[in-house]
Amino acid sequence: MKNLSILKKPSELWKIILMNIIFLFVFLELGSLGWYFFKYQQFFYTREKVTENHQGEELESQKQNENTNANVKTNPMGINLAGIRLESSVIERIHPYFGYVQRPGPDFRKDFKYNDAGFISPYDYPYKKKNDNQYIIGIFGGSVASNYSIYEIKNQILENKLKQLPEFRDKEFIILSLAIGGYKQPQQLILLNYFLSIGQKFDMIINIDGFNEVTIAKSNNENAVDIMMPSTNHVVPLTNIANNSLSTKSIQAMLKINDSKNKLKDALETLDKCQVAYCYALTSIYVQNLATKYRKNVKIFDKERKKAAEQAAGESEASIVYFYAQSPQFKESELYETMAEHWQKTSTMMQQIAVNNNILYFHILQPNQYYLTNRVYSETEKKIAFDPDSPFREATELGYPVLLSKIDNFKRNGVNFFNGAQILDDTKEIVYIDSCCHYTEVGENILSEFIANSIFTTLTANEN
Repeated sequence: MKNLSILKKPSELWKIILMNIIFLFVFLELGSLGWYFFKYQQFFYTREKVTENHQGEELESQKQNENTNANVKTNPMGINLAGIRLESSVIERIHPYFGYVQRPGPDFRKDFKYNDAGFISPYDYPYKKKNDNQYIIGIFGGSVASNYSIYEIKNQILENKLKQLPEFRDKEFIILSLAIGGYKQPQQLILLNYFLSIGQKFDMIINIDGFNEVTIAKSNNENAVDIMMPSTNHVVPLTNIANNSLSTKSIQAMLKINDSKNKLKDALETLDKCQVAYCYALTSIYVQNLATKYRKNVKIFDKERKKAAEQAAGESEASIVYFYAQSPQFKESELYETMAEHWQKTSTMMQQIAVNNNILYFHILQPNQYYLTNRVYSETEKKIAFDPDSPFREATELGYPVLLSKIDNFKRNGVNFFNGAQILDDTKEIVYIDSCCHYTEVGENILSEFIANSIFTTLTANEN
């Protein structure tokens, strides 16, 4: 009864409530601080925060690679955002020549945009030289090539290397990206021919590829589409919309995906502004749950999309978009050899076209974690870079050795080919940001240095 008397005094009651709230906050904060330290090996209040620039690079990787199952982060957020596109749900547009391009419009990075041709660049295409001193370098390939072009524009690794040579000392370098996530041969070859035909001038061409060639060949083959056609992972969702062939379940999944995406954007903004550990911990859990729901509905959408693709394959006359069928489908024993022969042939044709137009041509095979080399991965990076259920693992393991078997053919045809498969072996730092194929800033720098040094060495040797 004595305790009940306290409740009759409002001031005492409020003191008890206030003390409980304080204790609850202290326990939550201490627990969250311990959770954060255990997870990231650093104290929350002295943590390394994500910079605006780094966040921009993260989101670009997410936007470019939704259909390549990227982006597992190694950022201070520590949240798995694999395959989650936070911007427009459909940023690709069907293109009559290239398969697809990005929707023209602004980009969050300063001085960049998706230009009138659908490529991320500070310039519209065709870019006309402002003076004879400008030196135009075209970058071809998929998302790795696209990221490289952005990194080179920002850091001038190749430019600074080339300026060591007298003929480049006073040049103004213009980098033009003709690369988009999911592109693979013969898209690079088609792009080169098209842009040359409309007056685009190049002084140098850098083609960075290999990974998309092997993985998309497998994906197209499984979907009974000719392996030389553009990526079914990118084009089929667009053609389904064009054909009005989305099922009710597909539409429901799309609505749920869009709802999760909007909530994720708000939650990530809240997470970035958290000043106390318990806010960060609780919001992190909320974000991860939203990400899980997002992926669940993406799987439902993909399942329904595949059903629609199979139905469309059986009723091709009903479709307004035509794919060459791969019938019968290649067996594994012939799939990668056929793919590699196409890759070598189309790349050699790019080199021949370049020579005929007085353009320097350089071809780089990009490194990928699923092609195992002597690199030793930390336990932290293993969790980031490898997914046991990855749709890319088998294709890369089987396809890369076949690509490498074509190196002698490149040399016989005079192609400046550089094998980058092992360039990440000597670093102990984390170089992969996802379980697909994309690199951290450390990895981007290693790739850029490799390209710059390889081109510099080749040009120096030619002079001597």
